[in-house]
Amino acid sequence: MTQDEIQTLRDLLKEPKKIVIVPHRNPDGDALGSTLALYQFLKAENHYCTLISPNNYPEFLKWLPGEKQIILFETNREKAEKLIAEAEIIFTLDFNNLARTGEMEKSLEKAQADFVMIDHHQQPDNYARFRESEPEMSSTAEMVYNFIKKMGRLEAITPDIATCLYTGIMTDTGSFKYPSTTFNTHLVIADLMKRGANNGEIHTAVYDTNSYDRLQLLGQALRNLKYEKKYNTAYITLTQAEKDANNFKKGDTEGFVNYALSMKGIILAAIFIEDIPLKPADNKEKIVKISLRSKGDFDVNNLARKYFNGGGHRNAAGGKSYKNLEETISDFIGILPEYEDELNEKSKDENIQKTTV
Repeated sequence: MTQDEIQTLRDLLKEPKKIVIVPHRNPDGDALGSTLALYQFLKAENHYCTLISPNNYPEFLKWLPGEKQIILFETNREKAEKLIAEAEIIFTLDFNNLARTGEMEKSLEKAQADFVMIDHHQQPDNYARFRESEPEMSSTAEMVYNFIKKMGRLEAITPDIATCLYTGIMTDTGSFKYPSTTFNTHLVIADLMKRGANNGEIHTAVYDTNSYDRLQLLGQALRNLKYEKKYNTAYITLTQAEKDANNFKKGDTEGFVNYALSMKGIILAAIFIEDIPLKPADNKEKIVKISLRSKGDFDVNNLARKYFNGGGHRNAAGGKSYKNLEETISDFIGILPEYEDELNEKSKDENIQKTTV
C-alpha cells in the first residue's frame, strides 16, 4: 500500500465498521495467528468484527486466544453469508486469490465491501481495493504486526494478540530457520515477547502435543520415504487406507514433508497424500494433496503452478492432482529430468556452503 492508501484506510477505520476477516481454506498457524490477532485488534478499536474460516483447522491450533469466536463457513453457512453481505470492509489474510477459500469464494465475489488483502504469497490477484503484498516477508503474521504499526497502534498489542502473532511467525518460518526469517523478523519477535508472548509455552502448545496416532502415522510416512538420488530428491506417500488405519485427523501430516527435506544432499522434497471422501455423496473431490519443499534457490512455487494446480513460495508450495496416487507419483518422477541440471547444481552449492561455514 502507498502512504496515501494507508491514510485512506486509517481514515476509514476511524469510525466503527462492520468488518469480516477471512483466512484461506484449511488454515495453518500463520493464517489463524494473523487473523485472530487482527480480529482482537479491530474489536478493541470498537469495530463490529467477525472472523469466518472457510472450514475447520487442526487441533494443535485450538488453544489460540480468541479461537472460540471463529465462525466456520462449512457448518454455519447461512449466518456467514449474511455477515459477508452486510460487511463494509473484508480483510483477506494469508492468501491472494479468492479461490483459496473454497466454497466461500462465490459469497466473497458478491460482497459489496471494500477488500483489504494482507498476504506474502507470489502473483496476487487484483480483487482488493487495498493490497499489502510482500512475497519476501516471513509470514502474514509479521505483516499484521507491521499493519498495526502503520496504524500507529503498537501499544494496542495485548499479550493475547502478541501470542497469536508469535505463533503465526514461528510456524511459517519453521521456528525461525527458513531464509525468509530476517533481522527485522527477530526484532518483531523480541517486541512480541516484551508485550507478553511466552515463547516456551507457545512452542510446547504447537509442537509438543502429538497424539499416539499421529506419531504412528509419521512412522508409516517415513517407511514410505523414497529417494531419487540422481535428482537429489526425496518424497513421501500416504494412502487413504494408511491414514484411516492411524485415525487421521486434520493437521496430522503437518511438517511431515520436512523429514524428507532433512536428508543430506536433498534439494527437493515432496509429500503426496491421498484424500478420498468418506462417502460418494460428500460433495468432495477425490484428489492427491501435494506439499513441496526445497533448499536454496530451487523454486517449488513455479513447479507447483506449472504441474500441480498450486503455488506458494520459492521454498514451500502446495498443489493437488486429480489423478490417482500412482499416476501422480509417476508424473512427478517424469518431470524430474527437466530439473536435473538445476537440482544437481543446487546440490553442489549446498555442499560448498556447508564446507565454508
